Amino acid sequence: MKNVLTSLAILGGSLLLAYASLPGVQQTLIIVSGSELEEPLKLLEETFEQQNPHIKIEVKIQGSQELVNKVVDRKNDFKPTVLIPANGELLKELEQRLGGNAFYDPPQPLAKTLLVAVSWTERGQVLFPGGQFDWRSIHRAMTNGSWGTIGGNPRWGSFDFVTTDPTRSNSGQLTLALWAQSHLGSLDNATLNSPQSQALFSLIKRSVYQPPRSTDILLQEFIARGPNDADVAMVYESIALHRWQQASQRQGKPYHIYYPNPTIETISTAAILREDVSPAQAEAARQFIRFLQQPPQQAVFTQYGFRSVDNNLDLRSVPNSPWSQNIPGVAVTIPVQVLPQPDRQILTEIIRQWERSN
Repeated sequence: MKNVLTSLAILGGSLLLAYASLPGVQQTLIIVSGSELEEPLKLLEETFEQQNPHIKIEVKIQGSQELVNKVVDRKNDFKPTVLIPANGELLKELEQRLGGNAFYDPPQPLAKTLLVAVSWTERGQVLFPGGQFDWRSIHRAMTNGSWGTIGGNPRWGSFDFVTTDPTRSNSGQLTLALWAQSHLGSLDNATLNSPQSQALFSLIKRSVYQPPRSTDILLQEFIARGPNDADVAMVYESIALHRWQQASQRQGKPYHIYYPNPTIETISTAAILREDVSPAQAEAARQFIRFLQQPPQQAVFTQYGFRSVDNNLDLRSVPNSPWSQNIPGVAVTIPVQVLPQPDRQILTEIIRQWERSN
């Protein structure tokens, strides 16, 4: 009888350690996020760890498509706890590729943003004389190749358009989706496999040199290279707002933000993986996700240019809000039609067309 009681006590203790996040028991969570959230997450992890000393947060940054692929292909040299790609559709793709039941809980939205274009002011005035972004103007400039042939200053040299690698980054996929829809009139497997689509993808791929793996890396390179090496970039509104002061300081001039019509909303969404994540880690991860959704943390995301998942939050009321800094082109109320994320089947076909193009 004594042995039975001892065994039950040991079993009970093991279950407590496995299924509860006990005070004093250190839990380490590895958060894998797209680059768009890198800076606010690193700031917020410090606050969270101060409030929850038994939980340690490690943030890893990858391209949003890349983080899905690495989990599926088991290419990470660490064991992720929480994934936060730039949009929730990527989590649906991940679950399908893993055969379902990949997460402890339904994925949770954290922050919203839009796909926008940024261009150096004088060049944007030539490309978009009416102040409205136009894919046809980008296509014409890319086809002609130089500013002198489209009404710009010949000394500006070649026209340089930049976007992220669509095989690794969500913003690159959305850029191709919007451009293809504008060019083809509709977006489905038939139009994406048409000669017009193949010609468009080939033009873009020949013109975009070594596309970066993530959106924030792209914008930092855009700012560093300046107007002579990068003219128009497709990025998230959040990053465009956050890095605007950096561009003004480094280049001595601001860039202008343009909203494609339509554009696409993308929602950074968090999910707790089941594989290699204990119930105790999952409970700690839930605490972290709930923390990120609370008003003080949502205000921090707003300071970094994100639109809150709380639609009642006034973007201009947040201290140091970029929506109060008179950034050229920025709009508190979205001035264009907003589309949902394209179906994953469409985005998969877009990636395939990109890989086939030459």
